[in-house]
Amino acid sequence: MKGVIFNVLEEMVIEQYNMQTWNEILASQTAEGIYTAGESYPDEELFNLVATISDKTDIPVETLVGAFGERLFEGLAARNPSFIEAEPTLKGFLKSVHSVIHMEVRKLYENPNLPDFEYAEDADDTLLMRYRSPRKLCILAEGLIRGAAHHYDTLITIDHPVCMHKGAEHCDLIVRFL
Repeated sequence: MKGVIFNVLEEMVIEQYNMQTWNEILASQTAEGIYTAGESYPDEELFNLVATISDKTDIPVETLVGAFGERLFEGLAARNPSFIEAEPTLKGFLKSVHSVIHMEVRKLYENPNLPDFEYAEDADDTLLMRYRSPRKLCILAEGLIRGAAHHYDTLITIDHPVCMHKGAEHCDLIVRFL
């Protein structure tokens, strides 16, 4: 996992709680806790941090990961505004994630280990995003989509009828634009 992800998690904890809370969370970890944006760190470090934050705040892990996804969108958009500015609509932005944004991320970071997305459209108001990743962070992807919807001031619903956590080989995230 790239350090930028840890940086945004730190920002979220400090904004919602304080620096002392973040330092207490770090103190309970075996990892060093200093994250450079472009460096890679073991996924387990992020998962352990999320579990510790969940325990400390009494926020269920799934809820926390979804909220982090929303905050992560803000953090990544602030760091890379050109990705957002290139697409005038939420649907256009979401459809650009795999072919445009992930391609640009690969130019910025060595071995970013990004999820794969495939897309299908049944109607103008619906977009199927098929998610695949060995990390199984589909709830984070949902949060990122909600964060993008907020940025684009677009009302959506997300259905998640197929999920890797229920034995499927991929997740289907069905985004409806209201």
